Amino acid sequence: MRNIHPFISKTDSYLFEQLLRAAKNEERQARALAVSIRLEALATYITQEEMNGKDAASLLLREAVRFRNESLELH
Repeated sequence: MRNIHPFISKTDSYLFEQLLRAAKNEERQARALAVSIRLEALATYITQEEMNGKDAASLLLREAVRFRNESLELH
């Protein structure tokens, strides 16, 4: 990363990069956990409702659209 301000040292820049990297990793972990919890809930629902393959696939497709729409809202 190029030093963009004359008063920011290389050490400060490095520490900022490390902090940013850690924050991104924490966010990825939180999102992965949220997806995992949602998939588990869907699997439980499919099992409890004794859904056939076609209905389960339809449910999963709706969830995929929901995730896609959520990702588009974040950009």
